Amino acid sequence: MAKYDKADIERRMKGAVESLKGDLAGLRTGRANTSLLDPVVVEVYGSMMPLNQVATVSAPEPRMLSVQVWDKANVTAVEKGIAKANLGLNPMIDGQNVRLPMPDLTEERRKELAKLAGNYSEQAKIAIRNVRRDGMEALKEDEKKKEISEDERKRSEDEVQKLTDKYVAECDAAAAQKEKEILTQ
Repeated sequence: MAKYDKADIERRMKGAVESLKGDLAGLRTGRANTSLLDPVVVEVYGSMMPLNQVATVSAPEPRMLSVQVWDKANVTAVEKGIAKANLGLNPMIDGQNVRLPMPDLTEERRKELAKLAGNYSEQAKIAIRNVRRDGMEALKEDEKKKEISEDERKRSEDEVQKLTDKYVAECDAAAAQKEKEILTQ
């Protein structure tokens, strides 16, 4: 049985790009974005839970996030979880809601966030190159086992390289767009 599986390699590369897009969505720009609170975990009922399992997050205004906590007993736990996440947000309790006004970003903070976006992109590209390496090794193994010919291996290596180039370009484009968004808001 051949080890090389083009569909698996493409799925893994696509997964790296999707992961990057998720990471970039969590980076803060000047606008309120509900995905900003995705990494927040809250200690409720004796265990740590993601914020979206104890409350509804919405963006009623461009510069305000609203967190509607389902159980009134968890409001202070949600406030503590948001403060612990170190997102630079100052939670304000309003009954069963927690309001999060978005402060203006300083030029220094914008540059830090742009650099962080670049780091996320680089991590995704490393993951894609690791998948490429795995694919190339599988092809060489298949050739050694005489399951494919040298010509097939070379043709498949070209396919893997084209996939790698495509997904690396997607990473670069996503990071460039996020950096532009951060620096111009």
